[in-house]
Amino acid sequence: MPIFLNTRDEDFEDRFASLLTMKREDSPDVDEAVAAIIADVRRRGDKAVIELTSKYDRLDLTPETLAYSQDEVDAAIATVPEAEAEALELAAERIRDYHARQLPEDESWTDDAGATLGWRWGPVSAAGLYVPGGLASYPSSVLMNAIPAKVAGVERLVMTAPSPGGVTNPLVLLAARISGIDTVYRLGGAQAIAALAYGTETIAPVDKITGPGNAWVAAAKRRVFGKVGIDMIAGPSEILVIADGDNDPDWIAVDLLSQAEHDESAQSILITTDAQMAKEVARAVELRLETLERREIAGASWRDYGAIITVQDLGEAAALADDIAPEHLELCVDDPEALADNIAHAGAMFLGKWTPEAIGDYIGGPNHVLPTARSARFSSGLNVLDFMKRTTMARMTPEALKAIGPAAEVLAKSESLEAHGLSVRARLDRLND
Repeated sequence: MPIFLNTRDEDFEDRFASLLTMKREDSPDVDEAVAAIIADVRRRGDKAVIELTSKYDRLDLTPETLAYSQDEVDAAIATVPEAEAEALELAAERIRDYHARQLPEDESWTDDAGATLGWRWGPVSAAGLYVPGGLASYPSSVLMNAIPAKVAGVERLVMTAPSPGGVTNPLVLLAARISGIDTVYRLGGAQAIAALAYGTETIAPVDKITGPGNAWVAAAKRRVFGKVGIDMIAGPSEILVIADGDNDPDWIAVDLLSQAEHDESAQSILITTDAQMAKEVARAVELRLETLERREIAGASWRDYGAIITVQDLGEAAALADDIAPEHLELCVDDPEALADNIAHAGAMFLGKWTPEAIGDYIGGPNHVLPTARSARFSSGLNVLDFMKRTTMARMTPEALKAIGPAAEVLAKSESLEAHGLSVRARLDRLND
């Protein structure tokens, strides 16, 4: 059974604090092993990647077969049912349109001193996308990672996707083709991250790595950060639903289970102003779990990490939502826009009872790569800017340097950085000759 809380209870604050600090990731300490893998790939390149792929993915490769050939991609794509291909195309179109609106503009102006200032935006030159294999092989994640990169203007875009035992997901390869990915490597785990970061004889290094993965992938991304950029270290999926009494309990139940079915460490929370709704949703979840295909996974998540919180009003609900800072936030209330205005922290919001979170996972347009574990308090979901960088621009005229240069010289002297000050003074002296 999930945790049941009520803000009227005397021990609510303590129990809610325990909910916020609940550890949901049950993974072994893999950092030392990951460090060894990265060092091995850096030292032996292709040989290390090939041996590790044979060991962990039961797949024997050569330098020539690390990447899928175009013929292999074509053959796999040919097996995709038409309805699924059309759905991917529609999703890609909507994701591309949404992210194109995020493109920033260059700026330039001349200030009162006569200095010309501004900035310009440009893409990273090369990006690598990690896509999990096995049960967590999601073509939707390919679209969500690759399309913002292409919209940003990334010139070289590659992807690693493990194929345990040689099994390939044709939808993943189709999504790669639709998104404009140049090369797909059949690699996974820490060795894939190491290859993307440092390169091998066959795999050229990239500038940024994005995409979700298991504990080994997360540890590897932490290790290579600084050598390359990364998007984030994502934890288990999570959803918070705020619902009033005017809802179908079954709709809320399946929304909660839509995240619980991801893995046993996922978390689903309901906050409601209606105590009767709380009871009905709990019953509806149990009924759905009797027939859900992934009921063992979803049931464990709901049992161990699920929560139902009854509040006195939507003001309380908004305050709790900000404390939780959820990855996904559904506002199933009469006026979701008004409630959204009172909530500052969420990875993505879904407004109204007709907007299930699953729309955001696939076809809505906004990105589904989102901050977890309360990191929505200080970070955002994946977007075009993650694949871009800003370069600041400044140009002094002699008059501008006369106006502001002396202050720079004073500050340089105050910091005991003589050459800094001299670089300004030399120019000012020339102007005074």
